[in-house]
Amino acid sequence: MTLPPRAAIFDLDGTLLDSLHDIGAALNHALVTHGLPPHPLEACRSFVGEGVSVLVSRALPPGREDAHAAVVASYRARYAEHMLDHTRPFVGIPELLARLQAEGVKLAVLSNKPDAATRALVTALFPQVPFAAVYGERAGVPRKPDPTAALGVAAELGVAPAECAFIGDTAVDVDTARAAGMVAVGVSWGFRDAEELVSHGAQVVAPTVQALLGALVPAVLDR
Repeated sequence: MTLPPRAAIFDLDGTLLDSLHDIGAALNHALVTHGLPPHPLEACRSFVGEGVSVLVSRALPPGREDAHAAVVASYRARYAEHMLDHTRPFVGIPELLARLQAEGVKLAVLSNKPDAATRALVTALFPQVPFAAVYGERAGVPRKPDPTAALGVAAELGVAPAECAFIGDTAVDVDTARAAGMVAVGVSWGFRDAEELVSHGAQVVAPTVQALLGALVPAVLDR
């Protein structure tokens, strides 16, 4: 890939933000509200990545698909009020973004989290970062791994897909990058392990934020 890339498009949950606690708490609150069993927090890790509808579908017990709409509504309401209780950037992420900005890399966020929540979290937790585009799941736009939204971000930034690094922590993100013709960069500190990322064709898998910086801008490590 071109180093540094002209643009870096980041997933949000599990990539930039350590958000599992708040997602899991809101999900379990919604389940219990409707008389359904909650899940251990670690189990929620495998539910995340493909939007709220899929999150809830994975959490429902067999045979309780009838509760899907009600649990989704309860989850959305609870999460909107508590998304910032424990969620914070992973250690080193603000410094990584600052370094990329200093290197002239255009920055963007593309998440399967609902658009309003995505924007609210980015605004609250990255107030100094000049993201050129921030999008979550929107009506009429297919969610990842469909490449439509990613290609739209690249066009908005004025950068060819091949000059974009798409960075995320799940197979969904790797599949999105590959479908969009972008460089697929996985991070293994989030909701999935390196094996999943590699099996889906990640061209780079970074175990740490420093390793990610070295992959994107290797020259900075020699200064």
